Amino acid sequence: MSVEELRELVQTSGLLPSQGPLVAMLSGGRDSVCLLDLAVAICAAGAVRALHINYGLRSEADGDERYCRELCQQLGVELEVVHAQQRSAGAGNLQAWARELRYREAQRVASDLDDPAARARTRGGVPSEGHELPAATPIATGHTASDQVETILYRLAASPGRRALLGMPACEGRLVRPLLELTREQTAAYCRTRGLSWREDASNEDERYARSRVRGGLVPALRAVHPAAEANVLRTAQLLRAEAELLDAQLDAELQGASSIAIERLARLPAALARLIVIRLAEEAAGTFVPQAGARVGEILALGRRGGRAELHVGGLLSAVIEDGRLHMVSLRPPD
Repeated sequence: MSVEELRELVQTSGLLPSQGPLVAMLSGGRDSVCLLDLAVAICAAGAVRALHINYGLRSEADGDERYCRELCQQLGVELEVVHAQQRSAGAGNLQAWARELRYREAQRVASDLDDPAARARTRGGVPSEGHELPAATPIATGHTASDQVETILYRLAASPGRRALLGMPACEGRLVRPLLELTREQTAAYCRTRGLSWREDASNEDERYARSRVRGGLVPALRAVHPAAEANVLRTAQLLRAEAELLDAQLDAELQGASSIAIERLARLPAALARLIVIRLAEEAAGTFVPQAGARVGEILALGRRGGRAELHVGGLLSAVIEDGRLHMVSLRPPD
């Protein structure tokens, strides 16, 4: 795929704004370098604010920061660098901390750019007549199709439920992933053609991390089974995402905006639909994924048949409460 074809593919996705500002996450790796260069071409350099997090966890961290500064100067992009306070933790906790930190900082930068005056300054002028700026500045990440495959395989192994097979959406609130149609090999080829270097992160090969084990072991094993394994995983996720929209519409029709459901009605639903209803109520109450709640439908219905008020812990600091013949979910306080 040529540079022009790749740019057209990303531009036609509509995920990178032609008007208004954009926050581009920049690690210095090939994918984020490709993303930043594409953003400059599609949005213009003055509309893009790059964000680099120096976690200070690797000896190469300061070198990554210097590279990102040089790249942004070369592309004419304003860069904000955040120096994280070093933290000692287990591998899994460390990754979660780093992920939470970078998205929190990206939200902060994007929120600053939501201000109309700040957004006008970012583009070097005022909005042209007839063009309203978007209400929320998008945050772009360099996730690729290769990352998508690894995410699906990891989630499939680590958690039950259909969401594991859906992968990462291209758009999720402010967060946009314009490179999900591109493989890691394609972003590398783009950078080479454009004469852009990148930094390699040795921790991507560190088998202490589950994602590294998926990348280095599971994906090659699947490719050995069938050369189109990765493409087939991606196509399956696309089909399931389309089917999930139909299921979500059915859940919307069943609940009609309510945060509860009559136990009598829940008992009459097909088992699969009842399970999805319970998961939907649980996740809306918790504000996060609670797939395990779906396994408690039988217990919930049994409690409902007893009559009166009943309560059942369903995981995720959440309780299913049956009261006046209706089921609703209640968040629990975390232990002190």
